Amino acid sequence: MMATLRAFLILAALVPVTLVGIVLQWIFVKLGLRAAALLPVVWHRYVLWLLGVRIRINGAPGDERPMLIASNHTSWLDIEVIGSLMPLSFIAKAEVAGWPIFGLFAKLQRTVFVDRTRRSRTARVASEIAGRLADGDAMVLFAEGTSSDGNRVLPFRSALLGAARNAIVEGGHERVWIQPLSIAYTRCGGIPLGMRERVLAAWYGDMDMMPHLWDVLKCGAFDVEISWGEPIPYDETSDRKAVALAAEQAVRAMTIAALRAGGDRAARLARQA
Repeated sequence: MMATLRAFLILAALVPVTLVGIVLQWIFVKLGLRAAALLPVVWHRYVLWLLGVRIRINGAPGDERPMLIASNHTSWLDIEVIGSLMPLSFIAKAEVAGWPIFGLFAKLQRTVFVDRTRRSRTARVASEIAGRLADGDAMVLFAEGTSSDGNRVLPFRSALLGAARNAIVEGGHERVWIQPLSIAYTRCGGIPLGMRERVLAAWYGDMDMMPHLWDVLKCGAFDVEISWGEPIPYDETSDRKAVALAAEQAVRAMTIAALRAGGDRAARLARQA
């Protein structure tokens, strides 16, 4: 009962602010104002505050540009967490554009949509990403190509990293930087998440979004560990697959460390209780 009440209260606080934000963001995007990059950060932070999500950050985003951020992917909640860190845009699968509410949000944050079923459009999408990178935008690529159960990092796909090479050519840059980013959900309501419990945060496979969204509203006070890896230089002589593998290995190592550290901290607290 209390969890359901919590969900309704969050919605009551979120909906009016979101409606105002949508109008403002549409205006900012149409006018090309800098506020179009800043407003989503504020909105994401507001959502996380309402949910009670706490973020622990290791490392920092690099200052180098052009920058392509290669991240693992666990849940739609990743968008809120990563979007709250800094002004950036996402690279998402094409079907996201048609999702209720989330599709509109993605468009207003200038997301680049990738149609994985039509290889003929890959070059166009890669060129669009390259243009954004060359303009100095930080872009987030969920490099696994799908979401996982939060307990592991899936192999990174190298195809869209080719956009980084295009950015070098089109933007006149000597290199592009690929920065690994790990996101790990470690607790919910202060209770450590094990392998079975991590599904509370994870949204993957054929799970329906709305039931999962409602569950997060009811008990979404997650602790999230964000870890930034060392940026990887990518120039015209770099091997795309080797760069993708290096980013994958860095993200996997950081994710495993975060999950283990979360469990270790919980164990220490339990012994002290």
